[in-house]
Amino acid sequence: MAKAKRPLEQTPALDVTGPLDRTDTVEVTPAGFRDNFGEELRQVLDLDTWQAGWDLTREYPRLAREVREAVARETTGQRDVRKYLFPLLHDPRTAPKGGGVFQARPETLAAVQRGLLFNGGVEACDGTVRTHDTLPLTVYQVGVSLVSYRGDQGTWCQRLFHRDLRQAGTDPVAEMAELLRRRDRRSALNRTAADDPYSELVQRSLMAYAERAVLLRRAGPQAVWRMGHGNPVPYELLTGGGNLDLMLAATAVMRELVERHRKFVFVASEPRERMLLTIGDALRPLEYAVVDTLGNRLGDWIRQGRFKAGVARELDWDGERLTPVEWIPRFLDRVASQVVVGLYRASAAAPAQLFYAHADHSDLAAHIVLADSVLQEHRGFPLLIDLAHHVCAAVFGGDLEALTEAAYAEAGAPSRYFSERSTRD
Repeated sequence: MAKAKRPLEQTPALDVTGPLDRTDTVEVTPAGFRDNFGEELRQVLDLDTWQAGWDLTREYPRLAREVREAVARETTGQRDVRKYLFPLLHDPRTAPKGGGVFQARPETLAAVQRGLLFNGGVEACDGTVRTHDTLPLTVYQVGVSLVSYRGDQGTWCQRLFHRDLRQAGTDPVAEMAELLRRRDRRSALNRTAADDPYSELVQRSLMAYAERAVLLRRAGPQAVWRMGHGNPVPYELLTGGGNLDLMLAATAVMRELVERHRKFVFVASEPRERMLLTIGDALRPLEYAVVDTLGNRLGDWIRQGRFKAGVARELDWDGERLTPVEWIPRFLDRVASQVVVGLYRASAAAPAQLFYAHADHSDLAAHIVLADSVLQEHRGFPLLIDLAHHVCAAVFGGDLEALTEAAYAEAGAPSRYFSERSTRD
């Protein structure tokens, strides 16, 4: 791709590679509300400004105007990104290894489809968590599927049963007090709260671990490439969901995937990286960009002090003894730094997508996800990941609810413990 004519040294000093600072709370001021929504908060709070019901003929013109103005502003912003920001992605002083903006050729994508995708050279994995939550018992079902275009597929499942108390004690008063204490700390039925660590661990951390472990260790010998969903190094695995043993097992899987296998590509569905998506939105069809390393993107988590595990234990890193506090910084420095963050656009009708790959194979990784995503012009998302998702949904979709409801009926409580929302339909 040709660079912009404006010399690099004349471009504004923009930093797109550094970590993002985030705060837990943001003050919402009247001025801030006006800047974001274009009207005064006090006017919105006045119920006289609200309209009764929904008048389509009245509301659509405003909706159409807002969308039209937003699209026009984004189009202007895309031109500015291409003119001022894209040249920086080619500059070795600011770009990661393999950084830049590149154009894929249709004939190359066709060769990737024939030579890798359609003959089973790529396998994709996706997972799902189903929960049946009642007061006496919460059942978690973690399911993972692995598929390829050769027709190979496999599914794996784990069910966990959470009861607030499992052993009957000798003191019924103390046991009842403990039961009330535990349930007071848990979230509402069918919801996950930050102070409910076991639910969070199962629903996020265990599923993320299972997806990566299955992708790495259950793929067939013909699968040269592994395709995953999301971020290859998610936050919940870096922290182990608050469990040191899970963190060690998860980082071992991620180290093997990144340091040894290397031929992987992950595509995120709805990433929180809106700044990177803005860069991707400026890409043209069949263009892709490599913009950063995952180590840089995750580096701000270290400064937030979330990994100071209070465990007096030494961990083994290839024969070197580390404390738990040193483990995650070492992982980010030596492993996550090898993963690059990129963006691609498969068609003019589809949004840009965020992908992750090893720095040594980012070019072929981008061509693989482009070759798979052009099969869905309207989505621009890898069809193989969608196939894994649908297999997972078909195998693990509704059996948990049916089995659990049958078990409660057999126990003489067919609907006594079900939440209102679960029986609404």
